[in-house]
Amino acid sequence: MTVRELSLDFFRNYTHGEAAFHPGVNVVVGENAQGKTNLLEAVAYLSSASSHRARYDRELICRGVDHAFLKAKVDSRGRTLLLEADLHRGARRQLRSNGVRLKTAGELSGLLNTVLFCPEDLYLIREGAEARRRFLDSCICQLRPRYAQALAEYKRLHQHKTRILRDSAQRPDLLDTLDDFSLRMAQCGAVLIHYRAHFVRRLREAAPAVHLDCSGGRERLELRYETVSTVTDPEAGPKAILPQLLAHQESHRRAEIESKTCLSGPHKDDLAVDIDGVPAKAYASQGQVRTAALALKLAAREIFFRDTGEWPVLLLDDVLSELDRRRQEFVLNRITSGQVFITCCEEEKLGRLREGKIFRIKDGKLL
Repeated sequence: MTVRELSLDFFRNYTHGEAAFHPGVNVVVGENAQGKTNLLEAVAYLSSASSHRARYDRELICRGVDHAFLKAKVDSRGRTLLLEADLHRGARRQLRSNGVRLKTAGELSGLLNTVLFCPEDLYLIREGAEARRRFLDSCICQLRPRYAQALAEYKRLHQHKTRILRDSAQRPDLLDTLDDFSLRMAQCGAVLIHYRAHFVRRLREAAPAVHLDCSGGRERLELRYETVSTVTDPEAGPKAILPQLLAHQESHRRAEIESKTCLSGPHKDDLAVDIDGVPAKAYASQGQVRTAALALKLAAREIFFRDTGEWPVLLLDDVLSELDRRRQEFVLNRITSGQVFITCCEEEKLGRLREGKIFRIKDGKLL
């Protein structure tokens, strides 16, 4: 998969910008706060209709205007696609593929796959479970449309149920709807658990080998999917998982009402990471944490390739400057094919990369 052309209007600090990209390596050079990350964020947004830095679409729109427009010409699975996103303040966004409006973000799945690696991801192992869930969700949403739809619905139901629990003291009648929301959350949650478990199994097959190479054969990586305790087989079908989720919800019903928060469901899932049998979050060194994060990201890239037959677009956002020389060379040696975007402040650090295209950026303008 490759992004041939990209056009931005009023996106972040881009009043207007357009560029044609190399099918191999594209280096974006510039000082901080000039728009390097915004460019990669735009590419990633067109693959999943979500941002790794913004919770709401309105945060992506230039100040002082009411809309933003993103457009990319993409080569994907033997086709050329025109992907578009219209973002509006106070109105629903519009997504289109070749002029046809998409009803949900899930319909973007498989049209443009991206793997984004930014400096914050180097601390993926150290952060809370939410960061690792976000990593899983970002990957699976691009591969499985059903998962993307279930995730969006689960988040919506979770917000509603949280409001019901929060406001039930003043309005006890709201509790009459609690069981209905719990059932619908369990139905969507069973889908999430099923797909997450299968993706983590594939990570377990791919990531340890990548980690072993990066660590020079000295360390062994182990991954484990942690979900609701009553679910005996997370890889089972959603129909088998559903009654187990409902049983867990029922056992926590009183506690949820008293605490006014959702205590049961896959919104508390985690991806446990061990190095040589020890929890990496608590005991790994900074170098070990970064190596494990590298392994997860590069393993996800390999899974995308195995699923689609095409390499996803790799987005490296100023991550090489955060790595020591050995890990820099390891990452660059793993990039043997596919399109890559690399942002940096000093292009001379990228001398080992094969030929491509270099852009210089200043004040949201690509040169």
